[in-house]
Amino acid sequence: MPEGTAAVPVPMQAPVQGGVRRDGRGGALLLQVRDEVVAWTKTLLSAAVYATLIVTFVAQVARVEGQSMAPTLEDQDRLIVNKLAYRFGDPRRGDIVMLYYPINPEKSFVKRIIAEENDTVRIVDGQVYVNDVPLRDDYVPPEFRDHDDFGPEVVQEGYYFVLGDHRNNSSDSRHWGMVPKKYIIGKVQVRWWPVPSARVF
Repeated sequence: MPEGTAAVPVPMQAPVQGGVRRDGRGGALLLQVRDEVVAWTKTLLSAAVYATLIVTFVAQVARVEGQSMAPTLEDQDRLIVNKLAYRFGDPRRGDIVMLYYPINPEKSFVKRIIAEENDTVRIVDGQVYVNDVPLRDDYVPPEFRDHDDFGPEVVQEGYYFVLGDHRNNSSDSRHWGMVPKKYIIGKVQVRWWPVPSARVF
């Protein structure tokens, strides 16, 4: 029962001829309870509508599954994804994003943007080059690197090239191609769990 609402006991009344005695205080109590129920129902419905709007247009809570973004993001990390970030701007190199898997858009992945539209990407023995400039990727530990080759390939207009930070354990643009901007859900803004490793990206 909501705080501040008291249950008022109704004393037993002797029956009256033709039926049951109606007590004014009991009727008032029923009206009060009804008003409380209506008020709480409106509050819950409003909260549901606001939550739906926030998840649809503003932000989304997500959980990492797998190790493809390790060590930056670990399995079961909890994230807040900013869905407004790219409504007013474009994804940039280095952004960590949540995206729909191009082969099966019912699934979503978290990856890092490596190259933007019209960039040329190539990988030589695991070293990534963007427009012939070696990518600074100190966030990838030596044991997480691979020795694959890729490209060169030009990123189409309106598309992005993404990689996982765990290069030798990631399914990404090397395997299923570029990602259209419309498939990018938002920017990973915060890791809020586990608390000791919480950070803003």
